[in-house]
Amino acid sequence: MRASKNEIGIQNFSLHVFGSPILEYGSACWDPYREGEINALDRVQKKAAQFTNHTKDSEWETLAQRRTIARLCVLFKAYSGELAWKAIRDRLRRPYYLSRVDHVRKIKDRKQRTDIGKYSFVNRTIKNWNQLPAEALGTFPFKPKTFRNRVRKAIINEVK
Repeated sequence: MRASKNEIGIQNFSLHVFGSPILEYGSACWDPYREGEINALDRVQKKAAQFTNHTKDSEWETLAQRRTIARLCVLFKAYSGELAWKAIRDRLRRPYYLSRVDHVRKIKDRKQRTDIGKYSFVNRTIKNWNQLPAEALGTFPFKPKTFRNRVRKAIINEVK
């Protein structure tokens, strides 16, 4: 028995209202780097896509893309001086040099010896930040929502 378009729309809406906030809560800081953990989270999204769309593939952003966007938005808030992120802002340093392909808001990588340090929220996000195109960062100051939209376009275009 096949579901009607109305039923699919209701299922899709209910997942985005009730399921997504639970999956994305704390995703900016808890973003797994091990393949097994990433695959486990992706299986959750595939099951949800199968529930709402009745197919295995969907047009949704992957959870990994959404977590990357969330991490970059948090770093943007710290970089732009939002008071709640002052502790992170104080640890961000400018690099000693910029190459021709770097944007002017590049942040110096922090050297770490342990996996906990290498794969921490700040270090992983700095790598993504430095890989963003200059158009995504644009001219400061602007709102976090504008930044989120620019980053979303940059990440989705990178995948295609």
